[in-house]
Amino acid sequence: MLFCDIDILDEDLNHLTHRWVGVEGDTITYIGECEPPDPSVYGERYDGHGKLLMSAFYNTHAHTPMTLLRGYAEDQPLQDWLEKTVWPFEDKIGPEHSKVSCQLAMAEMVRYGIVSYTDMYSDTIERVEATIDAGMKANHCDGGTLCMVETDYDTLPVAETNRHLFADYHGAADGRIKIDMCIHAEYTTPEGMIRRCVKEASEHDAQIHLHLSETESEHAECKERHDGMTPTAYFDSLGVFDVPVTAAHCVWLEPDDIDILARRGVHVSLNPASNCKLASGTAPVPDLLAAGVNCSLGTDGMASNNTHDILQTAYLLACTQKVAAMDPSVITPTEILRMLTVNGARSQGREDCGVLAVGKKADLIVLDIDTPWMHPVHDLKVNLVYSANGSDVVLTMCDGQVLYRDGEYPTIDVERAAAQTEQSVEEILAALAAEPEQH
Repeated sequence: MLFCDIDILDEDLNHLTHRWVGVEGDTITYIGECEPPDPSVYGERYDGHGKLLMSAFYNTHAHTPMTLLRGYAEDQPLQDWLEKTVWPFEDKIGPEHSKVSCQLAMAEMVRYGIVSYTDMYSDTIERVEATIDAGMKANHCDGGTLCMVETDYDTLPVAETNRHLFADYHGAADGRIKIDMCIHAEYTTPEGMIRRCVKEASEHDAQIHLHLSETESEHAECKERHDGMTPTAYFDSLGVFDVPVTAAHCVWLEPDDIDILARRGVHVSLNPASNCKLASGTAPVPDLLAAGVNCSLGTDGMASNNTHDILQTAYLLACTQKVAAMDPSVITPTEILRMLTVNGARSQGREDCGVLAVGKKADLIVLDIDTPWMHPVHDLKVNLVYSANGSDVVLTMCDGQVLYRDGEYPTIDVERAAAQTEQSVEEILAALAAEPEQH
């Protein structure tokens, strides 16, 4: 495809006008101020009038089957939300429920410009196969290591699942699929299981995905359990950060924690919508950025956010950080846009995408910038963070393949996924209602 006479955000996020960008196969091969010498090699010509072309978005923390719980678990603090509402519902989710709700979540993500996501849940083989079919990228990990009490990893179903995942899917679909190891959190994963997860990740050249210091109580109770060690210090003591890690939330970090994360190269996935909705708090983003920690953005699950519109997530992050610091200068649009793009790709271990540059993978989105809410333009990056929304995306491309365009989803049967997700919810609620009441 040849994008013609279109505005772009280049690899340094500079706003440039009247550019031509050519995609051959899965790669960006031309960027210039005029039409390339042989435009026919690019196939379709895309009229860029009133449009912006930029890197697509990378969602670094999600639980896609939790689409089933959108609007179900509301107005509760995290522990009640988990133990009384979410976990009982999740206990009834089966593989087919996970697959169709993952498909619906992916349709929502590509609609909003997300081409790759980091996912933690069960029924991982089904989610991986759905991702391959949809043409998206993902880092998938299986939550079967969440076991609360010390358990032999090799006796759990997750052991066989992970063997299958690493053997058959790690690096599958031309590298679009990566398999991570899951450490749900310090309070849900015993020490022996944590050490085994690190060993498995190291042996398979994989990353680890985990929740870290999401709530004040989680943080404080860890210190009580482990001789004053914070979750960050505890994980560090067990060698967790010896392998690449993406740590979600990181709300209740202490200064020493930030030093550890920076020194150990831990990637932080910020989830402001979930943290606001569950009243968990506000992550110390200015301190993380000042320490050089790679920060990206996650939408989390739809029970604690309700939307995969990651531009809304970006807006929330910018605004909540400013009010938390009582300083409007603590974070810039450029920093936010890096979190959405190249920082997210880096968090997933993807060095060949996340920027609009020749030689990089064609993970691209087109936004309609000729709308009332995008005028006037003093600084387009400001408009993108504070005025735009996910519905402004009119085309989403992953590795050169169009996944969404002008209301059409070439790789996902959205109507079928929505109908089957609704049916899944009915089945799960019926199963819950059939259980005897607990007194």
